[in-house]
Amino acid sequence: MTPACYLQTTDLCRHYERGHRVVKALDNVTISIARGEFVGIVGSSGSGKTTLLNLLAGLDTPTSGVVDLDGVPLSSMSRRQLAAYRAAKVGMVFQSFNLIAHYTALQNVETAFYFTGTQPVERRRLAAEMLERLGLADRATHRPSDLSGGEQQRVAVARAIVKKPELLFADEPTGNLDLENAGQIASLLTMLHGEGLTIIMVTHNLELAGQRTQRIIRMQYGRLDRGDHSDARADARPDAREGAIP
Repeated sequence: MTPACYLQTTDLCRHYERGHRVVKALDNVTISIARGEFVGIVGSSGSGKTTLLNLLAGLDTPTSGVVDLDGVPLSSMSRRQLAAYRAAKVGMVFQSFNLIAHYTALQNVETAFYFTGTQPVERRRLAAEMLERLGLADRATHRPSDLSGGEQQRVAVARAIVKKPELLFADEPTGNLDLENAGQIASLLTMLHGEGLTIIMVTHNLELAGQRTQRIIRMQYGRLDRGDHSDARADARPDAREGAIP
């Protein structure tokens, strides 16, 4: 692993047995991501992009191959260490929001601290500050059913970043949103990246990835789409260049 590389996979595979058939959800994928990058993983449904994201986040175990974080293989970590890695260093944003229905927005954001040892008063203060920062202070006592789709996703982003993670994984974060709310979430991710957060975003939307990310990794049938210049600088926008964010 080079000094500039923060997160890296080597010959990463995730295979499933379906009767007598082996499904290669991910097959020999090698990528590297630098600290502070905003990377888009793009592909159609079934291309392996979410499988890759789950392996990078330590939510799934590879069939073979290695995921290295800052020089440490995730496979060398115990289950307790992996849980600590996710609790301390990883924020997750999902397409379906994954908010707890009977919790308020404030309580949902607080759940980010449940496994960090943060005291209740402190986690409530930090959660309230994050909701205020994202323009949701007046929605803190509302439950998800009382929030719009865009508001629910902003609560989900608040929950993901309130503990100040090193890595943010976003799985189709705008997939369930209308155009206006999708733009707001995309702008929010761009702002967070500008503050130094490393972001890996899965999307089927090449235009979104081209406008917002620094680099696009294209997936097809569980592999890197080399024929489409996968893992190269994003070419979907005219001003794409190293470190460029519009």
